[in-house]
Amino acid sequence: MSSKALKKKQVWAAPKTMVMPLPGCPGCQHPTAGRLIAEAVDELGVAEKVIGVTGIGCSAGALALLNVDVVLGAHGRAPDIATAAKRLRPDALVFTCQGDGDCIAIGAGPFIGALTRGEKFTVIMCNNANYGTTGGQLAPTTLAGQVTTTTVGGRDPFVEGYPAHVAELAALFRGTAYSARGALNTAANYQRTKKYVKTALQKQLDGVGFSFVEILSACPPNWHMSPVEAVKWVGETMIVEFPLGEFKNVDSLG
Repeated sequence: MSSKALKKKQVWAAPKTMVMPLPGCPGCQHPTAGRLIAEAVDELGVAEKVIGVTGIGCSAGALALLNVDVVLGAHGRAPDIATAAKRLRPDALVFTCQGDGDCIAIGAGPFIGALTRGEKFTVIMCNNANYGTTGGQLAPTTLAGQVTTTTVGGRDPFVEGYPAHVAELAALFRGTAYSARGALNTAANYQRTKKYVKTALQKQLDGVGFSFVEILSACPPNWHMSPVEAVKWVGETMIVEFPLGEFKNVDSLG
């Protein structure tokens, strides 16, 4: 065959919305979550409408290098900022990108408030079952028996309580249009999670109600695992505690 007859076809490229590779510790999946968000925004064709809001923590890096307007909020206050942004700019696509500690520990008040009011924006919460930025302390999502710097003998449910199931919690509120939980441990789960994020953003575009996506993500340094071991732990342990799927998906609120 003549070389002139050969045609190259591009089958992979970085998302247009992602300016450059996102930073992270070896094996950290917050950058993967950032790429997933960028792909979802590209596929929806809404980059020019996006206002991203971050809290404090590793999850902030997921939006740091995306080519969208971003607001860095105080610790736990991203839903409050998103509420103001969406009410001032109802035509914008507003979402927060938060860690589990930022969202459901110090940020539990703003998060529950947004759920109660049925604010029409989206929360994307990365769940790595610990406080990643500050050294691996106990978080609301830490699993029973999991060792952290503040539960050196493993989390005891009778002392430190049980893991918070945030996707199920969000689904209970009448103002919630969509709630789902995905993971990044396999290519198939990556694609499913991107579908969840796109659906959540579409619910907002359609003006239905509040939308939420929880993403299980690995944290090898604080779990004291190799990247390969951490991804395996997500699949074998985290998903057992935090089942994947959609917990609420409605097109209208009554």
